[in-house]
Amino acid sequence: EVQLVESGGGLVQAGGSLRLSCVASGFTFDDYRIGWFRQAPGKEREGVSCISGSDGSTDYTDSVKGRFTISTDNAKNTVYLQMNSLKPEDTAVYYCAAVRGETSCTTVLITTIRAEYHYWGRGTQVTVSA
Repeated sequence: EVQLVESGGGLVQAGGSLRLSCVASGFTFDDYRIGWFRQAPGKEREGVSCISGSDGSTDYTDSVKGRFTISTDNAKNTVYLQMNSLKPEDTAVYYCAAVRGETSCTTVLITTIRAEYHYWGRGTQVTVSA
């Protein structure tokens, strides 16, 4: 079965850290851009970070630059999102998604419609308390 599965979410105090994982089954990341997205209750979905499976290039939304780091472990077919210095406004359900082709990570961050992606995970909840 082809799918993306996120894990690693939880409850953490402000200033704390979490590492999210996105594991791919049934395909490899080589030809894909992998994006992390988040959606808080009552708010629009937002692109958080992206990495290219082909060349490792990355991009981040401004609000997480310097705090979040995206990376891949190709041997494990896993993309990670290391989140440090977490803030209450980071609270959301976090999703990973994959799109095949040459779409730039900059474009991925602003493309939040699920239908634009080949694969989309079910999400993991991140809650940051003040």
